Amino acid sequence: MRTNIVRWGNSRGIRLPKTLLDSVEMSDNDTVEVTTDHNNIIIKKADNPRTYRTIQERFADFEGEYEPIVIDWGKPVGNEIW
Repeated sequence: MRTNIVRWGNSRGIRLPKTLLDSVEMSDNDTVEVTTDHNNIIIKKADNPRTYRTIQERFADFEGEYEPIVIDWGKPVGNEIW
């Protein structure tokens, strides 16, 4: 399939036919990942549309010991609530 790159505001865009999106099981408002590989642009459906990781996901591979420390930020200088 061939298509053209067109101006879309300050960006550029392409139109993808519904039949093409259907063939890869994508639809309106799906989250996709766009990457480059040499001179190619690769568009693929995002595995997980959530843009953040939970605290458990962030520390899943952490094997060290956690020791909390107390930080002295000094005396309040404004309307802080302590």
